[in-house]
Amino acid sequence: MLYKEDWPEARQRLLAWWEGELVDRAVIQVTAPRDSRTPDNRWDPFYLARHLSDPEKAVAEWEKYCRDTFFGGEMIPNLWINLGPGIPAAYLGCTPRIEPDTVWFEPPKELPAWPDILGLSLNPDDYWWEITRVLSMLAAESGQGKYFAGLTDLNSVFDILCHLRGTQRMLYDLLDHPEEVKQACELVNRIWLACYDELARITMRHQEGSAGWMSIWCPGRGGDVQCDFSAMLSPALFEEFVLPHLSEQCRHLERSIYHLDGPGQLAHLEILLDIPELDGIQWVPGAGNPQTGSPHWFGMYRRIQEKGKRLVLQGMAQVDVEGVLKGISGRGLLIETRCDSEAEARALLRKAEGWTRD
Repeated sequence: MLYKEDWPEARQRLLAWWEGELVDRAVIQVTAPRDSRTPDNRWDPFYLARHLSDPEKAVAEWEKYCRDTFFGGEMIPNLWINLGPGIPAAYLGCTPRIEPDTVWFEPPKELPAWPDILGLSLNPDDYWWEITRVLSMLAAESGQGKYFAGLTDLNSVFDILCHLRGTQRMLYDLLDHPEEVKQACELVNRIWLACYDELARITMRHQEGSAGWMSIWCPGRGGDVQCDFSAMLSPALFEEFVLPHLSEQCRHLERSIYHLDGPGQLAHLEILLDIPELDGIQWVPGAGNPQTGSPHWFGMYRRIQEKGKRLVLQGMAQVDVEGVLKGISGRGLLIETRCDSEAEARALLRKAEGWTRD
């Protein structure tokens, strides 16, 4: 692979990781500027969304970033089609608002009532759905042999419904219209699965395996699953309303990682760990909390590993890597971090072999 010279080695370590095997060290994803390049080299994840009128320019800028970047360990060059988390909401009537550092989804001017929501379908000619497919095809074709084309962030069934209906209304709807909510979840989940299948078909025609916004390579049909809305739910409501379609997504994908976003979702951890088809947990502590490298979370990390799930810790400070590797098992562990230079990144990878324990 042009921008990942050691891809065969990284591929073997990732294959072992998905099987819960430990080779010589934990899986480490590390990026750094090439030694001769500017130390501020970073990719703007919203660059593509802001250049929809000239996607070829966005691809050219991405390739420039790749040339200037060292993708160390198991980090892959991954151009994921970032049109905002939960872009299927746009396919169903919401309007994306693209800001410098995020994408919001504005609900329809007239909020749809439940009969309207239950009558929704995926229009194959929808503008935003067509944009997603065209960009996915462009990235996959341009990246063949050079980098991966990552699937767009489909987000979750409930978060898509919240874009359409409003978060506060959805909370009331759980109590006032529980059957309609369940029917809507089934409907939106079918659309979610159809979108995934089509985008995976497009990208995997030109590359081996798949990747999403987490930039974790999967040998087959893999992806993230999540439900940020669940931070406002009790475990009983999570089990009743979220678990059915979440489990179906895990069964549909060959490999899946749950995006556990913040302490508000920790109440659901045991339910998640009991989903047989769920392969792993990505932990995001959230602003104002101890970060991924803190021993504060080691007990939770061990619990995830005890249940045989992969543990994904991204955005870790480089100085915390040693403590985490020495504090918990390296089996099934993936750490993502950043270094200031290629030499520093290579040194970190060498040291990680000695720090990793089983």
